[in-house]
Amino acid sequence: MLTFKEDIKDTQIYLGLRKKVGWIELNPVQAQRALDNSMKIITVYDDDKPIGMGRIVGDGAVICYIQDLIIIPEYQGKHIGSRLIDKLIEYVNSLIIPDSRMMLCLMCAKGREEFYTKHGFIARPTSKLGPGMIQYILK
Repeated sequence: MLTFKEDIKDTQIYLGLRKKVGWIELNPVQAQRALDNSMKIITVYDDDKPIGMGRIVGDGAVICYIQDLIIIPEYQGKHIGSRLIDKLIEYVNSLIIPDSRMMLCLMCAKGREEFYTKHGFIARPTSKLGPGMIQYILK
């Protein structure tokens, strides 16, 4: 049975899920800091097995980001990611100050654009918005 649990800050689960989808390895200190500084974490379980996770980071007033939307490969294509992103969007909606708007952004992995457009996101650039940009800072 699938369950969605909030704000579990378990570094081993986070690192394990990242590894199962082939993402860049993080060190445990970095992973714990990421979890500790998240506004919201939703972890998906199949019975007791963690199978996915999504995080919200941001300031909670002007901008939030969906970060690390992960569903392990054997559970992809079963609408679990859609249920997870809907819960993350619902959380961000709960933060919006009356008579204002919130930007909800994400960095989409190549080839996953269609998934996010089905959930109301637009790809950049547009005629009014430039491209999303990134810089990796190494130490």
